[in-house]
Amino acid sequence: MNELLYKNSLPHTLLSGVASLYVHLLALTSKISVKGDGSQKGIYTIWHRQEVIMIYAQRGRGLVGLVSKSKDGEYMARILKRFGFNFVRGSTSSGGFLSLRSLIKAARDGFSLAITPDGPKGPVFKVQPGAIYLAQKAGIPVIPCGSAYSKKKVLRNWDKYQFPLPFGRIQVVYGAPFSVAETDDVPAKAVELENVLNALTAEAEQLVAGA
Repeated sequence: MNELLYKNSLPHTLLSGVASLYVHLLALTSKISVKGDGSQKGIYTIWHRQEVIMIYAQRGRGLVGLVSKSKDGEYMARILKRFGFNFVRGSTSSGGFLSLRSLIKAARDGFSLAITPDGPKGPVFKVQPGAIYLAQKAGIPVIPCGSAYSKKKVLRNWDKYQFPLPFGRIQVVYGAPFSVAETDDVPAKAVELENVLNALTAEAEQLVAGA
């Protein structure tokens, strides 16, 4: 775990440091509300576009995430490390089976996990089969999460990534544990989890709007 692939890269060092400082600034200047239990053992799951505040919300707990081996992934690996996460390198498109096996081992060793089931390239809001397979084999439940920001910059990428801005309101919602049995149908459970994540996102948006 925690492999850095561009160890001597000054841009990765500097930009990941700036990004980490920004997240701390965001937390200091925003009103953050949390609903639900974010301390359970499980596979913390949130849509890719909402991941920024979850890095802060789950800081220091040693959760294990999946980070691509790309140069862009290196930035995320360094940011996660600064916030007390662990990570394995890989993706669903590159070394997917080995990556899943590493995450399953981490879960069996007692770690909670963190994934974005529609990342890193989509389709947006679609749970990939690997997320359900991971829950089946790891033997721990999914902890679905949603978040919303009153002030944000929406990027022009595949999932319209939400970049929260300071001095706003932020809502995090943790759902009830979502169990996946060994005999469950993977595509059906994927759709079920999609519905849960979308419902939590809608709830977070409503809470932010009504604050």
